Amino acid sequence: MPTDKTGARADIADNPAMQRFEISVDTGDGTGSVVGFALYRDRTDDSGHAQRVFFHTEVDDAFGGRGLGTLLVRGALEAMRDNGTRVVPVCPLFAAYLRKHDDFADIVDRPTQQIMDDLREQTA
Repeated sequence: MPTDKTGARADIADNPAMQRFEISVDTGDGTGSVVGFALYRDRTDDSGHAQRVFFHTEVDDAFGGRGLGTLLVRGALEAMRDNGTRVVPVCPLFAAYLRKHDDFADIVDRPTQQIMDDLREQTA
């Protein structure tokens, strides 16, 4: 289990019902509170490959500066690699992370106008 910059344990989990990955932080009593999330929409590209479009990431301001956003992005990317889903980084945090970490380049697709149009339609 990853730890944040304070040493607190963090758990990253997919919540398909909410179409988001969530990050929870150990509150010290053995329970965790969700303190951030990365929203996504799933789609299939023209070749039939599963894609997950990450378009918004948030971490509660009270937990800012602890590296939780980075842990969340990395955890989501690792999960996508594990299940064979390609990633489309529309969210600026995902895009910035991927520019600095080319170890995920093999699972990344660039956003196209069609993807952006579909996303606007799905989130309106």
